[in-house]
Amino acid sequence: MTVCHRRIHQAFKLPSISRLLPSIPAVRSASTAAGAVAGDPFTDHPSHHHLAAVDSKSTLLKSYTVTPPIKPWPQRLSPKRLVSMINRQQNLDLALQIFDHAGKYHPNFAHNYETYLAIIEKLSRARAFEPMETLISQLQKSRIRCGENLFITVLRNYGLASRPKLAIRTFLRIPSFGLQASVRSFNTLLNTLVQNKRFDLVHLMFKNCRKKFGIIPNVFTCNILVKALCKKNDIDGASRVLEEMPAMGFIPNVVTYTTILGGYVSKGDMEGARRVFGEILDRGWLPDPTTYTILMDGYCKQRRFMDAVKVMDEMEENKVEPNDVTYGVIIEAYCKEKKSGEVLNLLDDMLEKKYIPSSALCCRMIDMLCEEGKVEGACELWKKLLKKNCTPDNAITSTLIHWLCKEGKIWEARKLFDEFEKGSIPSSLTYNSLIAGMCEGGKLPEAARLWDDMVEKGCVPNAFTYNMLIKGFCKVGTAREGIRVMEEMLDNGCLPNKSTYSILLDGLYKQGLDGEATNLLSMASSRGRVDSDSWGVFVTKVVDASNINVEGAAIDRILIESAA
Repeated sequence: MTVCHRRIHQAFKLPSISRLLPSIPAVRSASTAAGAVAGDPFTDHPSHHHLAAVDSKSTLLKSYTVTPPIKPWPQRLSPKRLVSMINRQQNLDLALQIFDHAGKYHPNFAHNYETYLAIIEKLSRARAFEPMETLISQLQKSRIRCGENLFITVLRNYGLASRPKLAIRTFLRIPSFGLQASVRSFNTLLNTLVQNKRFDLVHLMFKNCRKKFGIIPNVFTCNILVKALCKKNDIDGASRVLEEMPAMGFIPNVVTYTTILGGYVSKGDMEGARRVFGEILDRGWLPDPTTYTILMDGYCKQRRFMDAVKVMDEMEENKVEPNDVTYGVIIEAYCKEKKSGEVLNLLDDMLEKKYIPSSALCCRMIDMLCEEGKVEGACELWKKLLKKNCTPDNAITSTLIHWLCKEGKIWEARKLFDEFEKGSIPSSLTYNSLIAGMCEGGKLPEAARLWDDMVEKGCVPNAFTYNMLIKGFCKVGTAREGIRVMEEMLDNGCLPNKSTYSILLDGLYKQGLDGEATNLLSMASSRGRVDSDSWGVFVTKVVDASNINVEGAAIDRILIESAA
């Protein structure tokens, strides 16, 4: 509570309940003494006669109307309409209240599988697993006949939330709902385990699927097992599964071979990858864009760009269209090699085919052009991408702001920030990029105003933000102001780091304020805010050959005080 808040609270402070209670019987006794007839307030109240006439709790409940969570509430409510109401509701708590109210208070309404599915899907997608599990248990007790889609949804979302154990428990619960788990839910579970790197469990579940669960695997099940083995870096094991699939009654497909090809690429074995690619062609199958892209990526990682381009040419010869991922792989590789001409040509092809580069790829291309000194070219590229409906985000905007500021174009950076703010909410990354640029450029008043705007908009400054402001003050020769910024940093619970102390100490020594260095250490250590890395900075910068006796003694004193 701030000082201002505390004063307001005290100004309107009410007497405590204990002080008010003694005055109540005093009032009653005074009225009795005055000759008034003291009746029972409960029996005198009109509602007493209504309550006395109620036979049971159920009759009492019927005599009251419960206010629905939303208005208008439909007079006629079908399960289909309730599902629509739940799906349209953005507020999760309100969706749950709508479901609850319909089941408990709407006349002649009963939940069915579809209504439970709608609310459980909504809760699981939002990772509200506790109320979701309560409803699943409620569904189990209701004996409503349910379908497998509900469990598949829950399994997927437990996987995305990195909760494989709960996914296994959910799968094992399926028979208790009077439902036989099929290969669909089994494959979903295996994918969840692969997603969470539980590769040994995938193999174990696969071996026991017929005996323990009564599930007959299919080619997709085998493909998931192959993927698990490849992720585990067991390419030989994956190849054995591929060889054994015909004996199990399954014909391997392009996905099976592509997965093993990806395993070889991950190991850096491009000869093995090319051999598997040849086997796909020998079987008369046409590789899909994913197969080509994985092979290209392998060559790019080994900087074998000519081989990667040959694979792309093969795609065109075989009438297989590259997708956005294909373009992304080759453009990213050329960016690393600073081949801006090839990058821009490939980008033109990509845009012509209506593919939009990802945010990460846009940042990479901007970085490449700016590193070559082509900041204006990067800005032109971004304008071109905007015309192609590429969505601006914090990552792209902060990258452009960084480079504009580095070129000394601070007002152009500010203009870009203002344009971005009209349609989006700047993140701390975007604010930090512009504040850093302003501080580096000596525009401290502008940086301070932007800082105030940042705090006002609810974006909390972090250690980087404070460090940039401290650096700005030190750069213009006002290191003492930097110390005040660090004090505010400590007051706001933000931990100074190695960079904070390094920037401040350099600034103090440049201004000849050697004595302030030990005061700085004393202040920081008294608040328990000096980590081991920061102590290292003090030792190297403060205790040097010229002042080891004086400053060393000061540090000894501070260490003793801190320990005490």
